[in-house]
Amino acid sequence: MTISMHQAAIPVLVRLLTNLRHVLAKGEAHAEARKVDPSALLNARLALDMLPLLRQVQMVSDSTKGAGARLAGVDVPSYADTEATFAELYARIDKTIAFLKGLDAAKFDGAESREVVMKTPSSELKFSGLDYLQTFALPNAFFHAVTAYDILRHNGVDVGKMDFLAGGAR
Repeated sequence: MTISMHQAAIPVLVRLLTNLRHVLAKGEAHAEARKVDPSALLNARLALDMLPLLRQVQMVSDSTKGAGARLAGVDVPSYADTEATFAELYARIDKTIAFLKGLDAAKFDGAESREVVMKTPSSELKFSGLDYLQTFALPNAFFHAVTAYDILRHNGVDVGKMDFLAGGAR
């Protein structure tokens, strides 16, 4: 059985975003139940030199929409990083999921060998589509999602492995 690049990428990215949304909702409920200012969680970090929860979620959105767009050969949509509340993060996640689900599966045909070029502030990275997905896009998206999970867990939010893997569905 063969698997298309669309099948290898989009369902995984959508599930990651869906589960991240679930974990964030548990964080919001935790703040409400304990009468904690939600911004305390949203600005929490694991270490001083790491990005806060808000930026981790924005990075998951950026990396997932970027992966879908690059593999489909379409422009990566630009989202302003202005979110400051849980509701605004949910809206961003929902917008990212809608974008990914709206990508035409046929545009992924041949994506495994299509060149993907990413410009960073210090260099230019070049990959085949398959290498990009497996060695950069998925690890990057999961890194930021698990960091967001870890920030919440570190701050006492009752989340577990199944929240991260299955969005609470057991």
